[in-house]
Amino acid sequence: MKITEYTLSAPLSRPHTVALLSDLHTRVPKGLVASLRERRPDLIAIAGDLIDFHTEDSEHALCSFEGFETMLDLLRRLSSIAPVYYAGGNHDILGPEHKQAVLKTGTHFLDNEAERRGEFVIGGLSSGYGRLPQSRWAKTPPPDLGFLDRFEKQNGFKLLLSHHPEYYPLYLKDRKINLIFSGHAHGGQWRIFGRGLFAPGQGLFPRYTAGVHEDRLVISRGLGNHTIIPRLFNPPELVYVLLSPKGPIPRR
Repeated sequence: MKITEYTLSAPLSRPHTVALLSDLHTRVPKGLVASLRERRPDLIAIAGDLIDFHTEDSEHALCSFEGFETMLDLLRRLSSIAPVYYAGGNHDILGPEHKQAVLKTGTHFLDNEAERRGEFVIGGLSSGYGRLPQSRWAKTPPPDLGFLDRFEKQNGFKLLLSHHPEYYPLYLKDRKINLIFSGHAHGGQWRIFGRGLFAPGQGLFPRYTAGVHEDRLVISRGLGNHTIIPRLFNPPELVYVLLSPKGPIPRR
């Protein structure tokens, strides 16, 4: 597991460290919890695909899902370290009983919802897929634009968890949102000369697969895998973002 750190300027009264996790797909990488316990971030953000859902149409898909209890145990451990905020990705198809189980771990599950915490307003933009059939090559269905309209009107430092980075140029770039955390692209699966090869919803040689874009979109390469195609030159990634009120600081 690779640990990546970024430092960004933010209009906050004090520095905050936020850990970004995405795309675990029911897998817990060795060293993940230990790193979080050592760093003690102020917030832990999960930008989707905590679980791994393959069935295209099943009303009770997770009732026999192997790995859901493992993820609940992980959420309990994470919640003992720092407040955990989780927004669903295209694989996080949770029924009401499963949402309740997530909430009981102490996790803040944000399904096109926002919560205020101190200087932050933390929103979760859910995947537009819902229970729609999914395709790697198809255009990603649009998100809930009504939620975005309401969210950007909030006062405070607006942090949005949005699983799909391909939403950024279409729906988020011109919004009054301070910071956006995404995942989904798995770093492009194979990275060649520092660039991802493919991402669902973006196609070949996608632009938004990793790193920081325009100082407000942070994309995790993800911590797991859900395909038989292995990751190449692209280790799982845990991201720490230091939000500094001191003005622009070169990222490292």
